Amino acid sequence: MLTRIPKQGSGIIFRAKVFPKTLKFFSTTTLNFKPLVTGSGANAASNPQLTFPCLDKLERKNKELSLGILKKHANTLESGPEPAYNFEQTGFKLYRSEKPIFLDNGGHLPEYEIAYETWGKLNESKSNLIILQTGLSASSHAKSHPGNPKKGWWENFIGPGLYIDTNKFFVVCTNVLGGCYGSTGPSSIDPSNNEQYATRFPIITINDMVRAQRELVRDVFGVQKIHAAVGASMGGMQSLAYGWEFPDEVEKVISISGCARSHPYSIALRHTQRQVLMSDPNWNRGFYYGKIPPHVGMKLAREIATVTYRSGPEWEYRFGRNRADESKPPALCPDFLVETYLDHAGEKFCLEYDANSWLYVSKAMDLFDLGDQNRAKAVAIRQQAEENYYKNSNYIPQTSSIVPKKPYSEKVSRASITVEDALQDLKQGMKKLSQTDVLVFGVESDILFPVWQQREIANVLRDNSQGGDVEYHELGTDVSNYGHDTFLLSLNDIGKPVKKFLEA
Repeated sequence: MLTRIPKQGSGIIFRAKVFPKTLKFFSTTTLNFKPLVTGSGANAASNPQLTFPCLDKLERKNKELSLGILKKHANTLESGPEPAYNFEQTGFKLYRSEKPIFLDNGGHLPEYEIAYETWGKLNESKSNLIILQTGLSASSHAKSHPGNPKKGWWENFIGPGLYIDTNKFFVVCTNVLGGCYGSTGPSSIDPSNNEQYATRFPIITINDMVRAQRELVRDVFGVQKIHAAVGASMGGMQSLAYGWEFPDEVEKVISISGCARSHPYSIALRHTQRQVLMSDPNWNRGFYYGKIPPHVGMKLAREIATVTYRSGPEWEYRFGRNRADESKPPALCPDFLVETYLDHAGEKFCLEYDANSWLYVSKAMDLFDLGDQNRAKAVAIRQQAEENYYKNSNYIPQTSSIVPKKPYSEKVSRASITVEDALQDLKQGMKKLSQTDVLVFGVESDILFPVWQQREIANVLRDNSQGGDVEYHELGTDVSNYGHDTFLLSLNDIGKPVKKFLEA
């Protein structure tokens, strides 16, 4: 370090100063540094060391998991409404395809299973089936039924006389390809080597997911054309993708708080979650099965995600600046009420969802783009992979999931395509939906899928329309401040337009 020393006259000289070996980085001390001394009396530190009960809890959890002890986290949130997402491994049926599925990025699965649940009854003409699409972390358990009486994540939205009326419609909900609630995903067994896929699982897309769903619809129920594809969040992406993939096989599409292409802001948010998760040493590059799972990384990733699911105004009203216990001194562990809320949300979720599924499914969201260039490229790659597979039974795809030997270098430049050109590309890509009836729903308080993205969908569809009816509804902050979770919590405001559109 250089020390500035005044010199008689007009000049200033600098002299290097050597600090004792005990000096540590990030010290605010500039002179006379002294190492930390513990003890009592004359040798006592000026302040006691802080305690970290949050870290103590994580250490205990690590120890318990190493001993095979798994404790369920009790739901103690009472300050406001919360989505009913639960760990589900029972109560669903399995569709198994022994045919390979070829994927947008060149990979394939030699066979796969899709978990699904149903409500209502399929009519004789097989014209009343609704495929219900899920968000990132939801199972197929959207509503309770005799096989699983627990409340589902859209419990009061589906049922006799409700917004999706099971007196009129036959509802099918699946766990997505790549998930961990029954469908084939990274935690599943690869039939080629009888080991779990882990990160040998191929990169998947939203369009891959809906093509797997369509096989179920046809093979299990014999339905050639569904009444509607309905979804919110990632489900809104899937419903649009279903309409894009099979425009002649769907009457109506409902996309709630979704988008037609992932934008940089939402990609960045999910990137941070994946980086935190992958930095957990227990993740072990995806090969943690049978070992301690990366529960710390998963907990933190979920906390980041939870911030994006709700809105600041709601939390202002719900938590304010209140601390959990005003009688205690401030702490670096969760201290404010909003911190304890996030801590609880992460802790509750970290062992309920497979970490690798989180990585793969969130990446599928990032890759979503119904623009013409992206979809044309994906179709060409998939067709080439299928052709190569049937030419050579020992074919191993060289997919884009293979990590390059050298890391990508940052390039400071502008986007390779202008905003205007990107919009024209999206319009061209979405022409396949020009004759489909579509309901688009946006929420002004949503920060994860900002409302301009739903407006974009509606505007593009209207510009393309060749007979398809396009409806757009938007909930302002005067109606809901629940943010992205509005579709799970403001059921009446979402449900009335959905019901009217489905039954028109």
